Amino acid sequence: MDRLQTMSVFVAVAEETGFAAAARRLNMSPPSVTRAVSDLESRLGALLLHRTTRSVTLTEAGERYLADCRRILAEIEEADRHATGAHTEPRGIVSVTGSVMFGRIVLTPILIDLQERYPEIEIAALFLDRVVHLVDEGIDVAIRIAELPDSSLTAIRVGSVRRVLCAAPAYLAQHGWPAKPADLSSHKLINFEHEARQGEWTFQGEDGPETVKVASRLRFNVADAALSATLAGQGITRVLSYQAAPHLASGALETVLDDYVPPEVPVHVVHKEPGETSARVRAVVDFMVERLRASPVLR
Repeated sequence: MDRLQTMSVFVAVAEETGFAAAARRLNMSPPSVTRAVSDLESRLGALLLHRTTRSVTLTEAGERYLADCRRILAEIEEADRHATGAHTEPRGIVSVTGSVMFGRIVLTPILIDLQERYPEIEIAALFLDRVVHLVDEGIDVAIRIAELPDSSLTAIRVGSVRRVLCAAPAYLAQHGWPAKPADLSSHKLINFEHEARQGEWTFQGEDGPETVKVASRLRFNVADAALSATLAGQGITRVLSYQAAPHLASGALETVLDDYVPPEVPVHVVHKEPGETSARVRAVVDFMVERLRASPVLR
């Protein structure tokens, strides 16, 4: 059995979560399927599947290898369609990643519309509040909200977001509005630690940057929780503008210290194919770039 056939067998076992089901799908005997996967693991020197009497699950190495196998097999299928003239529109799996809240608020509606536009493209979305390594984790496209280091990845800027301080009107009515960053020392602060470095908030005023130590009784690692506490009138928090946008639009929260907002944070669509980008990845990237640049939550 050649390498591509072995990859196909492994993908079938992973997707069917079993050797017998994969054998039926491939019209092969179960022993042949088992032997193919075992030979693959021996050749790679890595365990790809955890086997029990009831189930088969992927190891960490197996998850990465599955993503690579899917991409490679999809590219081969696409090449065959090009060669035979059967290629009519992009098709295949494209994996997309972004932060959890940005994915829920901004990306999910875009991805739903993308599938309406390209029904032959299958989207695998991975929303995580950490930086996903595209090459190591087999991801095709990522949304990065940050200044980007130099790398071999292709990055397309689609806009920017701001860091905003906000509080509930009831809290501000009771405790007053801070007029300058130093006034925050007399306020209750809710720290979204993903946004704060070592308990500090940096502001940009007429006299240059100003850093304030954040002494907070409430600290969260996700913006949703920080916003929930802020909506409950527990203090002032700092989040990215798109995270607070629905609450600001409804009047449930108000921004403070707008004259001291630090520089905007760029938003990029990043992909790992700097050369001849596959049709399906190019279609996804182009669609996302167009929609994100038109998004009201980006500047």
